[in-house]
Amino acid sequence: MEKNIIVLGSTGSIGTQTLEVVRKQDDLRVIGLSCGRNVQLLEQQIREFRPKYAVVEQKKDADDLKIRLGDFPTLISYGMEGLIELCVCKEADTVVTAIVGMIGIRPTIAAIEAGKTICLANKETLVTAGHLIMPLAKDKGVSILPVDSEHSAIFQCLQGNQNNPIRKILLTASGGPFRGYSKELLGKVKLEDALKHPNWSMGKKITIDSATMVNKGLEVMEAMWLFGVTKEQIQVVVHKQSIVHSMVEYEDGAIIAQLGTPDMKLPIQYALNYPERRNHLGDPLDLFQIGHLDFEKPDTEVFKGLKLAYDAIQMSGNAATIYNAANEIAVDAFLNRKISFLGISDWIEEALVQCTKIQNPTVQQILETQQEVNDYFRKQR
Repeated sequence: MEKNIIVLGSTGSIGTQTLEVVRKQDDLRVIGLSCGRNVQLLEQQIREFRPKYAVVEQKKDADDLKIRLGDFPTLISYGMEGLIELCVCKEADTVVTAIVGMIGIRPTIAAIEAGKTICLANKETLVTAGHLIMPLAKDKGVSILPVDSEHSAIFQCLQGNQNNPIRKILLTASGGPFRGYSKELLGKVKLEDALKHPNWSMGKKITIDSATMVNKGLEVMEAMWLFGVTKEQIQVVVHKQSIVHSMVEYEDGAIIAQLGTPDMKLPIQYALNYPERRNHLGDPLDLFQIGHLDFEKPDTEVFKGLKLAYDAIQMSGNAATIYNAANEIAVDAFLNRKISFLGISDWIEEALVQCTKIQNPTVQQILETQQEVNDYFRKQR
């Protein structure tokens, strides 16, 4: 059966890998694509996949793209209105939310309200608005299929066990390029060092988030909403090989793990074809070559970003939005060499203290919180 998909953020790391999966399957049809500013790559994708719709961030890029595509039949639009219209188009049944940042919240809500299946790769959607998204998806009978490797692993470990109580989720983390570093050593790391992930090939933002372990903090928040567990039921486990993507421990003490190569196309393919499993054309996992698997506790005193995530969870309300927004700003500053690596967690901690707390925020209040955090750092710096 043919599946008609929309890929939000098609020019990013997850988006391009999603399209790699599409190339291998004749029954996946691309209905719509969106990007931020990488219009040149989007043009190439449009010419290859011939979607009916495409959305860019700015009007001038939309106008330019229309000229470059000439008489090509793809309808081009721009901005948030364009994204929302794309997500509710009648031709699509599945939306892959590979867009980065809180810009993904409103289009995801629109897609859920339109009854689309969500292949979720945008962490910010559940981190900041999980209290709105999950009840809405349940009410609309919409499936949210995780694309993130760890959450996909947990989802797979739960298959056939939905009625069995979970004792805890073992959420694995590679530890990033600085696993085992002291705080003193972290104070000396450079941007180039932080962008060298030992196992995964990812975009710059998520690579830095992995290095600070903020990414794992965001994943704890996301897992709480996806799987209906408390923070006490989630244990972060550092696993440097990135072979065990996560585990679930049940009440009887049995632990079920999902293993695989560190290849994002695996969870993408699983989500796009769920519940069916398709042949993966990548390299198979060779346990003999791996030899052994290592596990250790995360050092939350050194990697303060993870500890701050648990603090934000305890605060509840819009604290997760503050955490996420401050991290986005701090990572951008680090990528532009304006602050140190340790400055990222310092900025998050400062924002959690200084910014206004709201319980049960609406979408508008979530967006206003993000703006407050942006304004705070602009005034302070």
